[in-house]
Amino acid sequence: MSRWYTESRPIHTDRGLKARSKRGDFAENWWTKRWIEALDHLLDPGRLRRGKRYARQGQVLSIEERSGGVTAAVQGSRSKAYRVDIGLEPIGEDEWERVIDALSGRALFSARLLAGEMPADIEEAFSGAGVSLFPARRGELRTSCTCPDPAEVCKHTAAVHYILAERFDEDPFLLFTLRGRTAEAVISALRARRGEEGEERTDVEPESPSLEAEMGRFWEAGAALDSINVKIKPPAVELSMLRRLGQPGFVGEDLGRLLAPSYEAISDAALEVALGESESTEEEEV
Repeated sequence: MSRWYTESRPIHTDRGLKARSKRGDFAENWWTKRWIEALDHLLDPGRLRRGKRYARQGQVLSIEERSGGVTAAVQGSRSKAYRVDIGLEPIGEDEWERVIDALSGRALFSARLLAGEMPADIEEAFSGAGVSLFPARRGELRTSCTCPDPAEVCKHTAAVHYILAERFDEDPFLLFTLRGRTAEAVISALRARRGEEGEERTDVEPESPSLEAEMGRFWEAGAALDSINVKIKPPAVELSMLRRLGQPGFVGEDLGRLLAPSYEAISDAALEVALGESESTEEEEV
């Protein structure tokens, strides 16, 4: 960047990534709000305002995410788009292992992450490992732009931050990618940890009697049936199975959106039947 800079109007483009937000806040979910709050403390307020305007005008032409950062093209006042690079200090391997241990130790954390959701207090797992999911100090965030603005963070960089924030709303796991781990790697590690815990807790079951010895009792309920304790309650994560399965490749439209009302209706009906039977049983016992 040169030592002098003059404010000028950007060249209009129809090829840009326009922000969904037309006024007010850019964030819809708590993790995106945390990202923007972190930036508000680290970046210049004036350039943040101009960056919002650029993002809403569609001046950001492209964004490419990668492990540890993003590269973007922003149309400014010159014919050639400016290149913006934003880097977030990756979390080390040892720290990531401690984070995964903390996440796997909380059943609700694992359930929400495996369902594609970001737990509200996930920062506890990161702080417990001595790191932060969101940028907490200026040195963690590295930015550069090919524009002539001598400021550490220009409006082009700020515009990329806001478009990136809206992408976080759609895919919170991009935060993990910027910190050095892909969503697939985190989910795979969580499943492996949960599987190991399940194996450690599994007791050796007694050998079952042979089929020939039990043929006469085939249609009878086994004695062990009474020992099964089933607690019926609403799911911790709505539509978790649909979220976990994801979008099938053989369907062009959003199958999850089409099936969601049916899944919700069936779940509500099942809960009504189960809880209704439970309440009537308790009344009879009284």
